[in-house]
Amino acid sequence: MRVFSLIILSLIIISCKKNISTPNFLFIVVDDLGHRDLSVMGSDFYETPNIDRIALEGTIFTQGYANASVCSPSRASLLTGLYPTSHGITDWIGAKYGLEWREIGRKTKLLPSKYVKHLSSDLTTLPEVLKLYNYNTFFSGKWHLGSKEQKSLPTDHGFDINKGGYEMGGPYSGGYFSPFNNPFLEDKKEEKGMSLPMKLAYETSSFIKANANKPFLAYLSFYAVHAPIQSAKSKWSKYQKKAVDQGIMKDGFEMEKRLPVRINQDNPVYAGLLEHTDDAVGYVLKTIDDLGLNDNTVVVFVSDNGGVSSGDDYATSNVPLRGGKGYQWEGGTRIPFFIKAPQIKNAPKKIDIPVTGADLFPTLLELAGIEKNNKVDGKSLVPLLKGKLFKDRFLYWHYPHYGNQGGDPNAIVRKGDWKLIYYFEDGKNELYNLTYDIGETNNIFNKFPDVGLELKNELKKWLILSNAIIPEKDPIHNYEKEKKWLIENKQKIKLKLEKKRLLQLDPNYVPNKNWWGSKD
Repeated sequence: MRVFSLIILSLIIISCKKNISTPNFLFIVVDDLGHRDLSVMGSDFYETPNIDRIALEGTIFTQGYANASVCSPSRASLLTGLYPTSHGITDWIGAKYGLEWREIGRKTKLLPSKYVKHLSSDLTTLPEVLKLYNYNTFFSGKWHLGSKEQKSLPTDHGFDINKGGYEMGGPYSGGYFSPFNNPFLEDKKEEKGMSLPMKLAYETSSFIKANANKPFLAYLSFYAVHAPIQSAKSKWSKYQKKAVDQGIMKDGFEMEKRLPVRINQDNPVYAGLLEHTDDAVGYVLKTIDDLGLNDNTVVVFVSDNGGVSSGDDYATSNVPLRGGKGYQWEGGTRIPFFIKAPQIKNAPKKIDIPVTGADLFPTLLELAGIEKNNKVDGKSLVPLLKGKLFKDRFLYWHYPHYGNQGGDPNAIVRKGDWKLIYYFEDGKNELYNLTYDIGETNNIFNKFPDVGLELKNELKKWLILSNAIIPEKDPIHNYEKEKKWLIENKQKIKLKLEKKRLLQLDPNYVPNKNWWGSKD
């Protein structure tokens, strides 16, 4: 059935081919990168000149969003143009749900919902469509959308070449410095100690060089800056000194409901890893420059969710946004979101209209001159790039799970400046006007009942129409036990985190004998 659908789609695409210059696409995804983790987005601690270049030469979408607050759902949306409720992957692949959730020991009120465990072969992906239009397609880095056994690797979903992508969600086989022991990435003796971001950049650049005279999609999907964070000593030292010069705060964390949240950007290991990533982006951009492809290569840059301010390595701060990866607030889904489309002259430098990762699928097809004929949830952003406006539209999120980072099962709707969060645990609603309260500190649901009711009803209708799976109550839940666990757990973790933070800022810090095998 899927093969037949692709044949029909190819015939439609050929008939809809426009007489325009065929652009190349460089699509860059940085894992777990927060909205304010770049110099161009307001950080005065991290230094990211190469990534900043994409933003400054292109368009910054100041209200760009991931379609989920965790990786797998968002990544599937980038490739398909669909919301997580449509493709079925609503949590990171590998997360426990249902009765198995009790094994985590979190003692929560709800049992997280079941989700699809790999990208379905029935769905049409961006590389599949572009291949029908004679594009050569390449994937490098983190996949986390299925395995070889599930027949759900990048090469099963439209990519001609796969360098490093498989079921793992982090660099768990070997860390961030070669040898990586990744089954889909060759370790070379001469590359020992090379960073994983640069290795992926090398592979991407090699593909671009080999396809400079053909239309291509190069999808560079970094494992960085996902935990476990690691850095070469020289980069750590640079940012350790910078943190000291800026002044080290007494407390680095504040408490949220379930876990502490980092409140300041002062992690020199994370900053070092981010600089490794920026260096890698610069390497690929230089390749495009050297080949003379700059004027015909569209560059997209996004993250897959908000920065990790809580959980995992508690690596960064998203302040003034609340929360981070795994959370229902802006810190969980608002991301750096840049498009550089050279063929569109005089594109706006900044666009403040809310957009999501699902919008990129139809956007790139339109930029390639391909009519969108398969149904998607996203909307092409090309009119915005040409200076036109969108009417306010409803944007939706559905996360029926407990984030590892402390978030609660929720559904969200946004329209214009207004955002409503609905909590599945107790039916509570939170309403925020993001223009006046970007930190989501003042719930005004009762103050603006008409707005709140409109959004609540719209969200309810959408959940029904999208067949969203709602988490069920755990029949053995005990409120007092959960409360006790939360209090004890938070106190222990905060003390541990503050100690680790100061250790990483100590000028004599040594993580291990060889700095994770890095080579300066």
